[in-house]
Amino acid sequence: MIRAGLLLALALLPFAGPAQTPQGFADAKAQADRDEASMDPVKRAAFQQAQSRQLETSVANCADPRHDTAAFVIVVEVDARGRIVRTWRQGDTALAVCVEKELNGRFLEPPPRAPFLAAFELSFTP
Repeated sequence: MIRAGLLLALALLPFAGPAQTPQGFADAKAQADRDEASMDPVKRAAFQQAQSRQLETSVANCADPRHDTAAFVIVVEVDARGRIVRTWRQGDTALAVCVEKELNGRFLEPPPRAPFLAAFELSFTP
């Protein structure tokens, strides 16, 4: 009986559909926290280094002394190749909007699975 159930489950797997897309920022951030926590430490370190490089470039491209430097968070969806294919943002400053646009389409390390969500959390201190 268990074997029949397992075979049925495997037969239906192709019809399960893609992973559910988060409905808003809060859902995306929660999924990013889970996805990042699931990475092994070595893979996480490489992924975070790639995040840091992309963030540094994006902030440099968006730098403007007139920008509000309030904290913001950008959650990204990464495909199997490591490309950022979707974003969610918390924070509406010009800097946050610019960094979000800069990150879209850039590459991180290929994740352990796709889609994979990760968060860029920024705060600035004088």
